[in-house]
Amino acid sequence: MKLLLTSSGLTNTSIEKALFELVGKKPEDTSLVFVPTASNVEVGDKGWLIDDLSNLKKQNFKSISITDISAVPEDIWRPQIEEADVLLFEGGNTYHLMRWINKSGFANILPELLKTKVYVGISAGSMVTGPDLALRLSQIIYGDDVEEENMDGLNLVDFYILPHLNSPYFPERMAEKAKEVAQTLPKKIYALDDQSALKIVDGKVEVISEGKYREFN
Repeated sequence: MKLLLTSSGLTNTSIEKALFELVGKKPEDTSLVFVPTASNVEVGDKGWLIDDLSNLKKQNFKSISITDISAVPEDIWRPQIEEADVLLFEGGNTYHLMRWINKSGFANILPELLKTKVYVGISAGSMVTGPDLALRLSQIIYGDDVEEENMDGLNLVDFYILPHLNSPYFPERMAEKAKEVAQTLPKKIYALDDQSALKIVDGKVEVISEGKYREFN
């Protein structure tokens, strides 16, 4: 199983290199499917989504398709998923994304897909890979969740990811708040800034960073 879990996508050459090492192909031979589902319920400016797509466009992929697992039936999104080398799940609302991963049936086919494909997460797309969505941690750090109950994640990794460390859009004392909440959680937490990512091959984790990151627990 190969995963690239990022805070903000392909933001530097180290993360770009890590992706194509995982794929084992040149960019021009690699196809990618972009799943924007998590972004659907986010309001306001979507410049960050455009930036993420722009960073993908710069890689000279063989093809980039876009499919929304919440907007079209499985017989439309599934062929695009199955044909791609890279499955990229965009950021946005973690709970909305996880609900549709389950409701659409994508969760059922993911284990088979990951035998041959690379999963890439951006922000929420990375956070859903953990054992659960760590409701209290998310509420304290990001402050915009209205959920009352926690939700299971994909359980592809046995730790939590906090994206956007040191971002001006989130609390300045994010690391300190994460450290405080981490004391109530039994698992490791990686806090990644927008220049950092985790490269994972069959459970082995490598931090890829041209910025800063923190580890808790």
